[in-house]
Amino acid sequence: MNIQHSQVAVMNPTIEISIAHSPDSDDAFMFYGLATNKIRVPGYKFSHTLSDIETLNRRAQDEAFYDVTAISFHAYPYLQKNYTLMGCGGSVGEGYGPMIVSMRPLEKQDLGRIKVAVPGTLTTAYLALKIYNPEIETEVVPFDQIIPEILSGKYDAGLIIHEGQLTYSSSGLYRVLDLGSWWRETTGLVLPLGGNAIRRSLGAESHKIISKALRDSIQHALDHREQALEYAMQFARDLDATMASRFVSMYVNERTLDYGADGRSAIRTLLDMGHQRGIIPIAPEVDFVD
Repeated sequence: MNIQHSQVAVMNPTIEISIAHSPDSDDAFMFYGLATNKIRVPGYKFSHTLSDIETLNRRAQDEAFYDVTAISFHAYPYLQKNYTLMGCGGSVGEGYGPMIVSMRPLEKQDLGRIKVAVPGTLTTAYLALKIYNPEIETEVVPFDQIIPEILSGKYDAGLIIHEGQLTYSSSGLYRVLDLGSWWRETTGLVLPLGGNAIRRSLGAESHKIISKALRDSIQHALDHREQALEYAMQFARDLDATMASRFVSMYVNERTLDYGADGRSAIRTLLDMGHQRGIIPIAPEVDFVD
């Protein structure tokens, strides 16, 4: 068995770290090393909870829930008092991202006349949509029900995230707007979608150790792609192996190991713009643990 050990001092007694992330193939891929004990950290034990991203966004406002949690970047200002961002584990759209899809062909200007189903008001997809056009009327629908609700005729259009970005056309839906593409055309930046936040009260030493463990887990998955993809497939809703591999490649890559200076700038730009336009009432104070 190929077991890697992060090079950290042995801690005694064992510190248990709770980790929460989405039940998606990309998150499963990056946490593969930790979840399967391919990556072990002496003195630390990691427990994993899976939940949809909007639920995690809400729970993270109460720091008692998880030590490390996946969040939408839109949610960060609401929990920045208790959490800081990790420098690894994020997902960004390199000219692609959440998109609005519809049952019939629509023009972008039609969006102001219809109601759009959205996956949650703390998702980055929602923030980007409101920056694009704050007048668009929305209604929250669980992310995995948006496409079925459009197909049922309840909504004319929906804002889709996760694997839906690859599967919508097979359902006969039309793309109206790709927010990742629009964001790049508007700002020249990648669209930062989600990252991992860590509880500030854990302290600098634990921050360093846990960050290294997550980075090691991501690197292990990238280095052992076939095995990590096989593990991630159990979370790949409606995707075959080829599509799951494509989806993982979109959101787990070198930027997942490190956002890069431009990636960090994109996070600050997105949140500052949201605050300046009155979408986010709290002034964002973005900082990172490396």
